[in-house]
Amino acid sequence: MIGIKRIYDAPLKSDGYRILIDRLWPRGVSKEHARLYEWAKDITPSTQLRQELHHNADAPHEYEIFKRAYLKELSSNPNAPAFINEMKELLSRGNVTLLTASKNPDVSHVPVLKEFIENKLA
Repeated sequence: MIGIKRIYDAPLKSDGYRILIDRLWPRGVSKEHARLYEWAKDITPSTQLRQELHHNADAPHEYEIFKRAYLKELSSNPNAPAFINEMKELLSRGNVTLLTASKNPDVSHVPVLKEFIENKLA
């Protein structure tokens, strides 16, 4: 199972393999507290796309534009195939939790990445 969680939430054993999927390190979180196995910066949205989402996060229409643009970035990202292969291997062993510092993970790049992973593994 692929879970989504804020990095500020307490780590749980049920999280399984914890991957930070933000381009920037979250404020106020020590590496010890994060309990990460990996920080996958290469699979996150470009700086420009991330900034556009940050400025337009409350507009549903803008989120759909962001989603399409990020899926396009993922499709052409040279790091995506290796990341998908890694996810397949990790999920064969247990849960994977995608971590973000986003205040509202449901309206961030995280659900888009999760959907991309699930579609590639289907």
